[in-house]
Parts: sequence; structure tokens; C-alpha cells
Amino acid sequence: MKSDNKIAKIDGIDKKILRFLMEDARKPVLEIARSIGISGAAIHQRLRKLEASGLLAGSKFIINPRAMGYTTMAYIGIYLDKAMSNPAAVKQLEKIPEVLECHYTTGNWSILIKILCKDNEHLMHVLNKEIQQIEGVSRTETFISLAQQIDRQITI
Repeated sequence: MKSDNKIAKIDGIDKKILRFLMEDARKPVLEIARSIGISGAAIHQRLRKLEASGLLAGSKFIINPRAMGYTTMAYIGIYLDKAMSNPAAVKQLEKIPEVLECHYTTGNWSILIKILCKDNEHLMHVLNKEIQQIEGVSRTETFISLAQQIDRQITI
């Protein structure tokens, strides 16, 4: 996520709209408008302004991975031979569908990734046959998530 140091300006009504949508992105605009006490057109206008400001980065449906048999979430710290290996390693990680997130980090690792697998055997395969085979990866450190205890967005 890149930083462009531009902070979006929002008021109390914008915050109310955003809270409704963060709770349920499919909530009808007219229902939000009635709750807040402004017109549906005003809600649409404010949403366009929030999108243009960069504050809203779209909306999406969230797939329940368990319903597809994916039950093992892991975080893997990746040590690279040299920092110059980073772009090439990230390109290879992008090709692995189980990799959900990739972060360039401070500290001991060069890269921290979040992956989702069907089970421990699947995790072992992805780790040994794909991630550790990437040129420049010297070693990895894996942490399996036993349970996600907090899942939220930034407070508005």
C-alpha cells in the first residue's frame, strides 16, 4: 500500500454513511438516507466524493474460505540472500494462489507473507515445493494461525 500523504476530509455525515456501509456494504442507500435524515441523492454524491478522495477503495464480497475447504492460515517470514532479490521473489510469490498478502518488512525477514491452505499437508507442499524453491529465498520461518481473534477495519 503506497502512501501519498493526502488525508481525506470527512464530516460527521460522511462518517455515519461509512459506518453503515462498513457494517453492511449492501445496505440500500435509501435506508441509510432515512436513518441519517438526508436524501438518497445526497448519499450518492457523498459516496462519489469519498471515492474520488481515495478514502473508499471499492467494495467486495468476502468468500468464506472454510466453505471451500481452506482451514490452515499461516504467516511465513522469508529470508532472502540479498535485498536485491526482493522484486524477483515477489513476482514468483504472486504466481502462488495460496499467497494472500505479501509485505516488505523491517526486522529479520525480508518479506512476510500470509497464506491460506486446505490443511497442514497442503501448507507443507506449498512451503517446500513452491516458496522455498524461489531463487533468492535462503530460509523461511512459519507460524500457523490457530484462530483469528480480531478482524476489523480502522475505526471511522
